[in-house]
Amino acid sequence: MSKYQVEGTFKREPMKVVIYGTEGIGKTNFASKFPDPIFIDTEGSTGFINAQKMPNPTSWTMLLDELEDIKNEPRGKTLVIDTLDWAESLAKQYLMQKNNWNAIDASNYGVRFVALSDEIGKLLNKLTEIRDMGINVVLVAHAETKKHELPDEMGQYDKYVLKVERRDASLAKEWADMVLFFNYKTTIITDGKSKKATGGQRVMYTTHRPAWDAKNRLGLADELPLDFESIREAFEKKTGMVTNKDEAINVELGPETIADVAEQVEEETQHAQTPEPAAQTDLPSVIPNYLADLMRVNQVSADEIMQVIWVGGFMPQETPLENVPTELWGHLASNWDKVLNMLETQIRN
Repeated sequence: MSKYQVEGTFKREPMKVVIYGTEGIGKTNFASKFPDPIFIDTEGSTGFINAQKMPNPTSWTMLLDELEDIKNEPRGKTLVIDTLDWAESLAKQYLMQKNNWNAIDASNYGVRFVALSDEIGKLLNKLTEIRDMGINVVLVAHAETKKHELPDEMGQYDKYVLKVERRDASLAKEWADMVLFFNYKTTIITDGKSKKATGGQRVMYTTHRPAWDAKNRLGLADELPLDFESIREAFEKKTGMVTNKDEAINVELGPETIADVAEQVEEETQHAQTPEPAAQTDLPSVIPNYLADLMRVNQVSADEIMQVIWVGGFMPQETPLENVPTELWGHLASNWDKVLNMLETQIRN
């Protein structure tokens, strides 16, 4: 048996992948499209994903034990840790309890940060061992912006980085075969003397730029639509693993599918004898598809989404639907749980 397991006539060459990006952009859903994924959820945010899951680790020791368990009894074709930054928090808690530290950043010469990076190194070593058994490893992480100085006193610029300590980010990026950065693309349109930011398209960046870190070994274009289909062919060719194009990820509450949830909402609404929102089969085309899908699932009308915009203070009351900027649609989709809460507590009552 070679270093990697062999499937049929294809040699499996699994990949080590880091994906990071802004809040709510779809990192977890993207990770779920890798072959036969099994999730380790460190922050309890994958309830909507229909996939195998290990018990949510409540400590650093438990997380490492789960990795050892997968190594001893391999399962699935992709291991996803969601997220790296919350895993790092478990490591910090472990070190503070072990050494009676009040904080990680309260020591001279960065001794505690070195101890932390040693723990993250242990995690990455275990993940490499799992990869060597023929299983892809995907680390999901949040992004944050930090100021970086330009040379020759040209000022500063904002750079998107992994939301972990600097040493740990460097280890993760060096460890990975592929680092993908997800963000909303903003375009500046010049109209005479004025400039207006527009956009909201979700994109992935695959190569390094001053404003973000990214890399790939698949020969991908620098910028791609944020859709697993964008990398599917190159990924399958590299790994020898076939992914299921027809596999759909359903929003779930326990075993229920979207249709089940919609039916339950309808029954509960009728039982409560409150007006049911109008069916959302024909939402205005100016509402982006990614938001329209959420509205249909939760039976939110166009009038209600405009009330959220007015009540939330995003735009003046009676602003036409057509005048809502694309970036605001993206913001609502990224904070959909807050939109639903506002509807239930402030608008529908």
